[in-house]
Amino acid sequence: MVPLYALIVSYLIFWVLGLLGLSHFQGWHTPLQGAVAVMLLLTASAHWGKRRPDLIRMVPPAFPRPDFIVTVTGWLEIAAAIGILFPATSRAASICLMVLLVAMFPANVRAARNKLTIGGSPTPTLLVRSVLQVVFLAAIYFAG
Repeated sequence: MVPLYALIVSYLIFWVLGLLGLSHFQGWHTPLQGAVAVMLLLTASAHWGKRRPDLIRMVPPAFPRPDFIVTVTGWLEIAAAIGILFPATSRAASICLMVLLVAMFPANVRAARNKLTIGGSPTPTLLVRSVLQVVFLAAIYFAG
């Protein structure tokens, strides 16, 4: 749920900055791009911090080297966070990121079904996780 809160709060901050006259953030699109970037940087940070072992446990056993997968997906999230901010790359970053989220969804299914925890907190149920996935995909689509 923290990534959702980060997405909403950072969007509101960037949007208000636009209302206050900061021309870069006027409208809805640039604030959304910034919010998606903030959300991605937050989620990527978990790939190397104290939550890393929890993310490694989420990777389905059919995939080899879950530690490597977690590292690569973290770097891809950082790359997408940067790419979504630039007009020349935002559409490609958005498309690649949507593919990445869909590809990573089996890990979220595993976490929900096995009642895994992240940082000591239970992962959301599959229904909640599915709704969050749709929200994140929509935000990423519109940001691109």
